[in-house]
Amino acid sequence: MSDFLKLTGKPILIFGVANRKSVAFHVGQTLAEAGAQPVYVVRSEARRATVSKIVGSAPVFVCDVEQQEQIDQLREAVSQQFPVIHGIVHSIAFADYSAGWLPFHQTPRAAFLQAVDISCYSLMALANAFQKSLDPTQGSVVTISISTTRMAAENYGYMAPVKAALDSAVCFLAKSFSKFSKVRFNAVCPGLLKTSASAGIPGYVDSYLYAEQATLRKEAVQTQEAADVVAFLLSPRSSGINAQGLVVDAGMSINYFDDGLIHRTEP
Repeated sequence: MSDFLKLTGKPILIFGVANRKSVAFHVGQTLAEAGAQPVYVVRSEARRATVSKIVGSAPVFVCDVEQQEQIDQLREAVSQQFPVIHGIVHSIAFADYSAGWLPFHQTPRAAFLQAVDISCYSLMALANAFQKSLDPTQGSVVTISISTTRMAAENYGYMAPVKAALDSAVCFLAKSFSKFSKVRFNAVCPGLLKTSASAGIPGYVDSYLYAEQATLRKEAVQTQEAADVVAFLLSPRSSGINAQGLVVDAGMSINYFDDGLIHRTEP
């Protein structure tokens, strides 16, 4: 049972590590413990210098996913070292909140389109670029979404529709790749997490504390819990799961009318 996930020695590309709090970092550590070969990809040379210090001897490549030429260069560079990759972890999201909180209908066009490009289209671009590199029989691609895109959290704003597009893209990619392979596409959809990226969302701390009380266990979802599900979806052990979004929210989605939340008094 030492190789339960059947990932020993398998190279897996991991996009999106910023620091030790990142979902992608936790995924990489979990995969390394399972015997896999994490291969990290970050967006800049400066980020590579930072990430290289926390991932040990694992290779770290650079690619700005907004630039197609860099995606193509990444494919060539990775294929030289790893002709076949088992999976891709897409933990990339970006939203420009520099204008502060705005009502949804005032979302700047440029900010919305950039968010779609980086947070959603990048998954399609990377899947297409690495189509011939992915193991055609057991390959697995996993992206990080959110627990629900149907709740209009005002401070999260336009990123919820962007994540909804990502969720839909997962289904269409799974269908598209099924024409010539058994590569699977899935999303892990965690509740609110304590990451550096989330800290940039206006009012996030208050939302996080509320979400924690809305869980059945009264304890927030941990980043490691989301990472564990990612590892499972990358594994052949999850071979029957495709085109799905697995919610990891500690029961929050069925507990909005919790008696304690309804009747709590403000201090």
